[in-house]
Amino acid sequence: MAKNLVIVESPTKVKTIKKFLGKNYEVVASNGHVRDLPKSQMGINVEDDFEPRYITIRGKGELLSALRKEVKKADKIYLATDPDREGEAISWHLVSALKLEDKDYSRVTFNEITKNAVKNSFKEPRDIDMKLVDAQQARRVLDRLVGYKISPLLWAKVKRGLSAGRVQSVTLRMICDREDAINAFIPEEYFTLDAKVSKKSLGSVVAHYYGTKSEKKDIRGKETLDSIMKDLSSGDFNVDSIKKTKRDRKSPLPFTTSTMQQEASKGLNFAISKTMRIAQQLYEGVDIKGMGTVGLITYLRTDSVRISDEAKAACTEFIKEHYGNEYLLEDQKASKGGKKVQDAHEAIRPANVNLIPSDIKESLSRDQFRLYQLIWKRFVASQMKNATAETTTVRLSSKDHVFTTSSTRETFDGFRLVYIGADEEKEEKNSMLYKLSEGDKLNLDELIDKQHFTQPPAHFTEASLVHALEEQGIGRPSTYSPTITILLKRRYITKEGRNLFVTELGEVVNNIMKESFPVIVDEKFTANMEGLLDGVEEGTVEWKSIVRNFYPDLEESVEKAEKELEKVNVGDEETDIECEMCGRKMVIKYGPHGKFLACPGFPECRNTKPYLEKIGVLCPKCNKDIVLRKTKKGRRFYGCEDYPTCDFMSWAKPVAKKCPDCGSFMVERGAHLVCSNETCGYKEKKVN
Repeated sequence: MAKNLVIVESPTKVKTIKKFLGKNYEVVASNGHVRDLPKSQMGINVEDDFEPRYITIRGKGELLSALRKEVKKADKIYLATDPDREGEAISWHLVSALKLEDKDYSRVTFNEITKNAVKNSFKEPRDIDMKLVDAQQARRVLDRLVGYKISPLLWAKVKRGLSAGRVQSVTLRMICDREDAINAFIPEEYFTLDAKVSKKSLGSVVAHYYGTKSEKKDIRGKETLDSIMKDLSSGDFNVDSIKKTKRDRKSPLPFTTSTMQQEASKGLNFAISKTMRIAQQLYEGVDIKGMGTVGLITYLRTDSVRISDEAKAACTEFIKEHYGNEYLLEDQKASKGGKKVQDAHEAIRPANVNLIPSDIKESLSRDQFRLYQLIWKRFVASQMKNATAETTTVRLSSKDHVFTTSSTRETFDGFRLVYIGADEEKEEKNSMLYKLSEGDKLNLDELIDKQHFTQPPAHFTEASLVHALEEQGIGRPSTYSPTITILLKRRYITKEGRNLFVTELGEVVNNIMKESFPVIVDEKFTANMEGLLDGVEEGTVEWKSIVRNFYPDLEESVEKAEKELEKVNVGDEETDIECEMCGRKMVIKYGPHGKFLACPGFPECRNTKPYLEKIGVLCPKCNKDIVLRKTKKGRRFYGCEDYPTCDFMSWAKPVAKKCPDCGSFMVERGAHLVCSNETCGYKEKKVN
């Protein structure tokens, strides 16, 4: 019998795939990439039409030797790396590294690690798809050019080993822009007014102020509120109209990479990197009691919502058996339009819908179970009928003022029998509304007024950042997690709770990038580049033409920045603070976590301490200096130098001027100075 050699990426797949293929197949793993661009230099020959120079990755020599021995024994070699651009490139590198050009080799791909999927893929072997390889090469070369050209400038400017990246830098700018919008936001006061009304024997209900009979109105000031409440204080309410509307709640689409990341973040509180790590485990296979190692989900890097006919049929039978025919989806959804999706893939779904999460719970870790259950429920729900609901909206009036209230009751649960999204709105329910009739008179029991202030844009969370990146076409499913991870690792951003904040270091890097490389951090440019890379995959764009067009502008920007950076004084700034160990005047240095004080006598004297930058404003509590401080995770705030004796702090930068209306300290908000006391609301234009 002929001996067949199968090379996969991950060692965890080896056992499962070998079990499916039988004794005539030897399955080995490459442990990811075996060749890459060198780390010590750019590795791209600009003079030779941007030809990349690949070398064996350090530490992979022994592995390649073992693989070559297996290749010599084999009659046929199958390259079964992951079914995406990266996997295609790994197979292409294996051909070169293992000298397979004169061997009998083929490429096979499968979207799930199940017996049928694996066996069927070996019935349809193919050649390596060079369009996919070139798309990966183009991305790698572009990222290398940006990183290796710009990072040394950041090193020179900030004096430590920092980095820039094509997707990384534009993502940092998006977070910085959001932070700027939050800092510049000026809250505005408004009021809400509710009326608690009742009718004997029916009970009570709370209605919300809508406006007048002629128009919808917001309550913007206390005077307006008092006027409305005075009008209403003596009047009863009349039921003007009762409107019943029916609506469908559409069943959800199955998961793509980004929607899975967002839902796991909101519903399970998983970091994006954690979601991808656990999904990889579920895809590669988990030991299930009585079944051995089983791949539980399909491939986890996809932006397609397509479902195979086989999976659809299996899910249809499952729904019929467990929930009944009335829950079956009637009309199939169309795939989402817009940018090109990797439709060679399917959506993320359970490899076998009959493996119910609760049945295999004891074989999974807690986190594996929670993510698998989320994926399973979402897939089953996507093949179920829409839920339907009836909303009753009641319009009440007293004099010229109108209030509304509503209640929703589900008339058919549909897909919601299985799955309810993490951020679905909670609805107000009141059975009294169903007993009212038009023309009914209601008694006013109580008026409930509340003061509010408009809120700034929300800080990015990992989930909302992924949503924004996908919406603007920046990056692809495989890039979201590593992009966020590297920004956190470099301490350009920090995470507190679920929110992402920019650090001082991140602001410095972002300002350099915006000033010297505006094109690199332009969202539209980066999104357009993704479109060109998709064109390479489709065969409509030649990959080196992208690099040829991109590089001259990059080189010109680097040369210009180098001249300007040479004029910048990056020497250590001396302070009047004496080193308590040797008496020298300490200097301000810049490290990976921002500014700090260091003794200039290094290495003889190694004394360092935090740098507390005074802002020239006195603390409103104790009259000592306010200094710029940082949280443990690097987020900036302003506090008293006498902390912890004095606990004054402010996220916004205080100024010396007091509020002329209430005497509170004022803070900077973009182009305005604003009273720190929100109930005051005083603001004025900032004078430069």
